[in-house]
Amino acid sequence: MTNIKKLIADACASSIGTINPSASVSSDTVMSYLEYPPDRAMGDIALPCFKFSRELRMAPPKIAEGLSAAINNSGALSGKVDMSVVGGYLNFRVAEEYLRSSVLPVILELGEDYGGSDEGKGKTVVLDYSSPNVAKPFHIGHLGSTVIGHSLKKLHEFCGYKCVGINHLGDWGTQFGKMIVAYRKWGDREVIEAGGVDELVALYVRFHEEAEKDAALEDEARAEFHKLEEGDPDNLALWRWFIDVSFKEYNVTYKQLGIEFDSYAGESFYTDKMPEQVELLREKGLLKLDDGASIVDLSEYGMPPCLILRSDGSTLYPTRDIAAAVYRARTYDFDKCIYVTAAAQSLHFAQWFRVVELMGYPWADRLVHVPYGMVSIGGEKLATRTGNVILLKDLLKTAIDKVSDIITTKNPSLEGEEKREISEAVGVGAVIFHYLLNNRIRDMSFSMEDALNFDGNTGPYAMYTYARTCSIKRRAEADGVVPSCGTITTEEERQLLITLSRFGEVVKGAVQEYEPSLVTRYILDVCADFNRFYHDCPILNAEDEGVKSTRLAITTAVNSVLGRALSLICIRKTEKI
Repeated sequence: MTNIKKLIADACASSIGTINPSASVSSDTVMSYLEYPPDRAMGDIALPCFKFSRELRMAPPKIAEGLSAAINNSGALSGKVDMSVVGGYLNFRVAEEYLRSSVLPVILELGEDYGGSDEGKGKTVVLDYSSPNVAKPFHIGHLGSTVIGHSLKKLHEFCGYKCVGINHLGDWGTQFGKMIVAYRKWGDREVIEAGGVDELVALYVRFHEEAEKDAALEDEARAEFHKLEEGDPDNLALWRWFIDVSFKEYNVTYKQLGIEFDSYAGESFYTDKMPEQVELLREKGLLKLDDGASIVDLSEYGMPPCLILRSDGSTLYPTRDIAAAVYRARTYDFDKCIYVTAAAQSLHFAQWFRVVELMGYPWADRLVHVPYGMVSIGGEKLATRTGNVILLKDLLKTAIDKVSDIITTKNPSLEGEEKREISEAVGVGAVIFHYLLNNRIRDMSFSMEDALNFDGNTGPYAMYTYARTCSIKRRAEADGVVPSCGTITTEEERQLLITLSRFGEVVKGAVQEYEPSLVTRYILDVCADFNRFYHDCPILNAEDEGVKSTRLAITTAVNSVLGRALSLICIRKTEKI
């Protein structure tokens, strides 16, 4: 739709002077005013003319009428749109011929590349996402950072950016002092090797239960972590083992989600890189002592102090994040470095972003925090230490099993490895789609029942629609039917092509707003329009061969756009369900 909107904006901008010779409005300004009417009966694109009232000193209806007359007289949009004036709005209806000649052929030619761009050519984006804390379970709370982050990576790549996906593992910090203390007091190596990360979690939970009765355990934990930072060989050996045990499980989940990273450099990777940054803070006079701890005072910026070193010299999250950002700037020379974390960490990022700026690094303004809302269960915050979590592996298994049962009932011809792969793709896709359907900043009270409800506007519905387009293409190939761009004969065809033409705009908006849900909701728009078209317009059963080929072309276009859109939100496409 971007192309036709640009034509409309150019025509309107050049016609402004016809209404008032002393007035001037740029095409880009008009473009920014164009919107989609809530009621399709009003048109495909609308221009609210009250936006020009001050400039033209006219009532909006008069402006709309004047623009319509001027554009008609110029012939600039002849054969491309029909115009109508409704109150203070100038509405545009895209002509069927334009869709047939300028939209459908382009989608067929580009296939799944349609909707992408080269706006990021020559630019590098680093994305820090997922980043689970080692020795803790991968639960539903980690899903947000993981799928939002990976979707943003795919979206940026689709727009031409070179992307580096980093899993900044939480493999350092006081929690490892707690784990070391807990293991030495109550742990058993054979039990942990057999039970994996679940047994590590049990130790972590027990530590906090015991620490409520004996506060001295917290001091022991801090002491053990300090020894770890100093390179104690026994503590290092335990720490490496905790990581190995954890990653055996994490890798299973990442494989199910179809996610790989370019780097797994976690917090520990930066331990030898932090002293340089601490020294620079001292040299610039930014580091101050406060009750033995080293801080950067941010009161001038309305924020609490940023804690850099504890009184015992131990590092903290800001210290490690600053060192990591410097390393990434030097290694990747990024144009943007994106951090996808919970909104609860917004102050943390605002603090150390400001510290980096005060340190004089020229790339400080390229750091971007992308926050997302919290996930709760029954209104209660997720917390590993209390055991109030839904493990992601359990959630995905439940979803996969449910899909497998549905396939057994509705499509018994699917079996064996094919059935297993489809069940996994649809089950995992159901969970991802449910999570990415709402605006990322909204808090979510997670419901297993809602996530696995396969009726209505859900992932399985979208994936089934895609599979339906694949089925039609297979049948057409078997029957020797070839797609072609013939006459658009129905409103269902026209509306479907209008929706498909919006894909590039949706992708651009999702990148600009760091909002994958724009793509998820767009997928539902495509599905709704395609299924309306499918039910009301015979495709391969159409009596007229030209109509049949045109509707096959439209179905092929839907297949390309829907397939790419699903992949952009981390959903594996499946050609059968």
